[in-house]
Amino acid sequence: MNDQNNKVRVVRVSDDEAGQRIDNFLKRQLKGVPKSLIYRILRKGEVRVNKKRIKPDYKLVSHDDVRIPPVRTTQQDKPIANANLNKVSHLNDCVLFEDDCLLILNKPSGFAVHGGSGLNFGVIEGLRALRPDARFLELIHRLDRDTSGVLMIAKKRSALRELHRQLREKIVHKHYLALVHGCWPRALKKVNAPLAKNALSSGERIVQVNEVDGKPSLTRFQLERKLGDMTLIQASPVTGRTHQIRVHCQNAGYSIAGDTKYSTHEQQSTAKAFGLGRLFLHAWKIEFIHPKSGETIKLMAPLDVSLQKVVDHLASEVDCY
Repeated sequence: MNDQNNKVRVVRVSDDEAGQRIDNFLKRQLKGVPKSLIYRILRKGEVRVNKKRIKPDYKLVSHDDVRIPPVRTTQQDKPIANANLNKVSHLNDCVLFEDDCLLILNKPSGFAVHGGSGLNFGVIEGLRALRPDARFLELIHRLDRDTSGVLMIAKKRSALRELHRQLREKIVHKHYLALVHGCWPRALKKVNAPLAKNALSSGERIVQVNEVDGKPSLTRFQLERKLGDMTLIQASPVTGRTHQIRVHCQNAGYSIAGDTKYSTHEQQSTAKAFGLGRLFLHAWKIEFIHPKSGETIKLMAPLDVSLQKVVDHLASEVDCY
C-alpha cells in the first residue's frame, strides 16, 4: 500500500487540476484504494475542501485546499508481473510524439489500453509504472486490445479537456488501415449503420447492427490497394463506437482479416495460411490541433513488421500471377 495514504494530507489544487470532480481527484491521489472506500470517506465528511464538507460531484476550483484523511486498507497496488516487465518497458520505444502536454504512442497489438477484464495492467498502468514522477497521465481515447497504432495520452488535464472537445466536435481526424477479405468496391465510400452492444447466449459480448436500438454510427472508407482476393482499405470513423470499423466492414460483406470475433472460421483459416497471427487493423494516421500551441499536428504510425510482411507477401503473389 502507498505509505502516503496512512497520514493526513492537505493538497492544493493546481490550475490544471481545476474543473474535475473531487471523487476523480481522490482516485488519483489515493492510488490502490478501492473506489467504494473513497466514496465512503466522502459520505462521512472525512474529506474537506477549504475546511468544508463536500459532495462527490463537487468540482474543484484552482487553489482549493483538499484535506485527505488517512486511509487504511489491506488492498495493495497490483504490481506488474515480472513476465510482463519487458512488454511494459517496450512502450518507451513506441513513442511517436511527446511534449509537456501530450504523449502519443504507436501502441502494439495485444496490449490493452487499461487494466480490467482479467488484466492487472494496460498501457496506462504501464506508463505510470515507467514514469512514477508523472503527475498526470490519462487516456484521451481508446483502441481495442488487438488494434495497433496511434494512441494519445494527456499529460495535463487541460490537454485532456481540449482534446475531448475536439473529439466531440469532429476536429480530430483518425484514419485506420485494414486488410479485408474480398475485393472492396471502389464506389463503397461509407457505411452508415447504427450499432448496439449485445450479449450472446454463450456470454460473449459483441456489437451488432441494430436499426431499432443502435446508436448512429458512420465510417468513411477508401480503397488503398487490391491484393488478389484481399483488399487494403483506409477506414475513417466519424463516430467512435466500440468495434465500429470491424462491424461496419462485416456488415458491408468484407470482414477484416484476423478478426476472430467478426469473421467466419473459413476466413480465419485463410488469414492464418498467409501468416497473419493478429487482427489486421491499425490506427495509421491522426490529425488534430495542439491544445497549447494551436498548430495542426499530423502523425503517422508505420505498420508493424508482422502486418507489413503480410502485405508484402500478398503483393508478391499478385505480381507473380
